[in-house]
Amino acid sequence: MMVQVSNLRTLVLNADMQPLSWAPLSVWSWQQALVAILQDRVTQLKAYEDVRVHSASRPFEVPAVVALKSYRKQRKVSFTRYHVFLRDEFTCQYCGKRFAAKDLTFDHVMPRSRAGGSRWDNIVTSCGPDNHRKGNRTPREAGMRLLRPPFEPTARQLDAAARRLPWVRGDLHQTWMDFLYWGSELDE
Repeated sequence: MMVQVSNLRTLVLNADMQPLSWAPLSVWSWQQALVAILQDRVTQLKAYEDVRVHSASRPFEVPAVVALKSYRKQRKVSFTRYHVFLRDEFTCQYCGKRFAAKDLTFDHVMPRSRAGGSRWDNIVTSCGPDNHRKGNRTPREAGMRLLRPPFEPTARQLDAAARRLPWVRGDLHQTWMDFLYWGSELDE
């Protein structure tokens, strides 16, 4: 089977051997990873089997997994649409159903018309029908209950939420699997 080298990506781990991020998963192009290896900024942990690229003078393995040589501290989570959806696991906080991002909206728990701001502790993920039903009221006034109150997540909480999403696992290259689930509980 011929491997399309241009489609290969490299998983990037922090110096503690954990992914830099799950939200989204930390990957580089194999070219970026190879440059980082040659600059001695990362350590190659695994290469794609039977895949080589050639410079004018020598062949190189195509890196599948690399680890940073110095630890990169996780940053504060930015307040973005994607991060709110990820915090709520793409689930409407009123009906509990999971949706694609295109079918979700934000809901201001305390409506903006009543000084409810756009911030972590006042925004939840909602499906269109529930957002419309709630309208310009609080959940209590609309006779609706939140699955959980909104909160500002840490980077670690977002990464945990991303690992639980079913479509994340489907996009993982088999070569990476030994490196991604070290910190997970084993299934019985």
